[in-house]
Amino acid sequence: MVPQEWLVEDESAKEMLDRVQTDRPFLLLPPLHRVPLRVGNVVEIVGPSPSAKTHILIQAAINCILPQESDGVKYGGLGHLVMFLDLDCRFDILRFSELLKLRILEARGSKDVEAWNYNERMKPYNEELFAFCIRRFIYLRCQDSLEFLASLKTLHYRLQKEREAHGIGVRFLMIDRF
Repeated sequence: MVPQEWLVEDESAKEMLDRVQTDRPFLLLPPLHRVPLRVGNVVEIVGPSPSAKTHILIQAAINCILPQESDGVKYGGLGHLVMFLDLDCRFDILRFSELLKLRILEARGSKDVEAWNYNERMKPYNEELFAFCIRRFIYLRCQDSLEFLASLKTLHYRLQKEREAHGIGVRFLMIDRF
């Protein structure tokens, strides 16, 4: 955006704030909800190897892809797409799917979450919701620096294609093990 576009003549402070806040809305993504994130912000999570950095990203991604509400059940999600770039090819998609299933089950108010059996407990409605959420999670594996650079080079095109396919845009881009 060119600086002149930020300055609109005959605009009150309230109108300017409304315009600026609608351009870059806040992202309330647990467990990152204590950080005032807006669309376009960059956050780096650092720490030693076993400090659960990827787990934090997974939880934030799940909150982003879940719908706010579906069939009267409140999931508390944002209902947007997430793109996850995995640079060391160690992302555990099974763990991600299990955590997503668990969140769906918890939101539905299941009492015995620890002893749940996916095939028996999650009938077609939940399978459809699970599949719907998984389609919102875009996973890219980059085996080396050249693949990562190629992904970055085609990122704009890929984001446009995903927006066209889903009718919503990617709200959260994650790069793990950079």
